[in-house]
Amino acid sequence: MKVVLKDGLIVLIPQSDEESSALVHWKSAHADHVLAVRADQSDVSAVELHDLGPRTEACREPLNVVSTSTDPLAKIISNLATTPFELDGQRYLSVESFWQGLKFPDEAERRRLAGHEGPRARSEGLRQKYEKTIRYGGQQIAVGAWDHWHLMENACRAKFQQNEDARAALLATGDRPLVHVVRRDSRSIPGVIMAQIWMRLRTELRKTGR
Repeated sequence: MKVVLKDGLIVLIPQSDEESSALVHWKSAHADHVLAVRADQSDVSAVELHDLGPRTEACREPLNVVSTSTDPLAKIISNLATTPFELDGQRYLSVESFWQGLKFPDEAERRRLAGHEGPRARSEGLRQKYEKTIRYGGQQIAVGAWDHWHLMENACRAKFQQNEDARAALLATGDRPLVHVVRRDSRSIPGVIMAQIWMRLRTELRKTGR
């Protein structure tokens, strides 16, 4: 195997069919991984390359959780994903169905939105403005305050506890920071709050398993 050293780059050039085959398999197993250079203690002229794992995890690259993401993990974690769950006796097709339904004072309207998938629920919800407060579970709750965000956390918790695919996706993000950056940040629940909810639930799921 011929080794060519360049600035910030190591090039491996196979010198036989056997080396070529071995390199093809090695590249396949380590595609987009991060390697750490370490000295060989037994031979000062030798260098070891240690695999630190996939780049996104090793470098703790933030994952922007939005429904339009090309990353399948982000898409299913997103509130717009179709991930049926039940909360307080009502079945919802998505977290967005729950969240947008809170804008409507009428319970029948909330139940109607509960049966919509995320994009449609969001579309209908955008036509309904929030009042200063909402009513849920017999309580009056200020919009954009901690109690309001707590309802979102309860919905997300129900989603990840009850939906195996969503739970697996959230846990598969490892220790990567999660963010929620969109063109227009929400006034009722800012992206930073939404991201904190996902990461808090990820930690919770690791401890409890559900």
